[in-house]
Amino acid sequence: MSLSALLKGWQGELMGTLAHRLFLDTKVYHSLNNITLPTSNGTTQIDHVIVSRYGLFVVETKNMAGWIFGDAKTPQWTQVLGGKKFRFQNPLHQNYRHTKALEEFLGVRPEQMIPLVMFWGECEFKTAMPNNVLQRGYTGFIKSHTVVHFSETEVGEILVALKSGMLPKGLIQSFKTRRQHLDSLDHRHSSTTTCPKCGKALVQRHARGGSTAFLGCSGFPNCRFTRSC
Repeated sequence: MSLSALLKGWQGELMGTLAHRLFLDTKVYHSLNNITLPTSNGTTQIDHVIVSRYGLFVVETKNMAGWIFGDAKTPQWTQVLGGKKFRFQNPLHQNYRHTKALEEFLGVRPEQMIPLVMFWGECEFKTAMPNNVLQRGYTGFIKSHTVVHFSETEVGEILVALKSGMLPKGLIQSFKTRRQHLDSLDHRHSSTTTCPKCGKALVQRHARGGSTAFLGCSGFPNCRFTRSC
């Protein structure tokens, strides 16, 4: 990852952090930012986890300009900026892995988590997006969820579990943690045995007609990740 991309990512995370502090009641919504958790097949890095009685908000942030094209299913989305096209990983797929990691780490149920993708910066969506992919209305989206999923005691227990379980963040340790996470990503995305999206096993399948083999996630149809053999 380039330095400029890293700085843009930090800026997006900072905007999210400021929004939490300015517009969310910190007695109700407890925000943990830039956390890295160990998983059964490496690590996962989450921009923001907001813990509340109304669920766990799992937030992936993007700080991007230009036109954005994408949908829920495609593995990559497209940014058009200055007449050039740039591909980036579908952030919904990124966030799916985050929610599965939290489900595994905390023992919570899928319906107790609310995934959210927030685009900060001067970008414009050129395709229809799912309702949890936003350019504006960030804190309004969070406050709109009013179904109680956790007791105050459970909220406290989740916070303790996350703070004690996440990898260290200090000035020096954060670089080591990031290096560990990037190494984990390299390993996961080059694996021919484990799905990088959800962590389930990859199995060999054949296209219709049987002539072309490919690797597909054993979690199909819930996970539709594929890669060539």
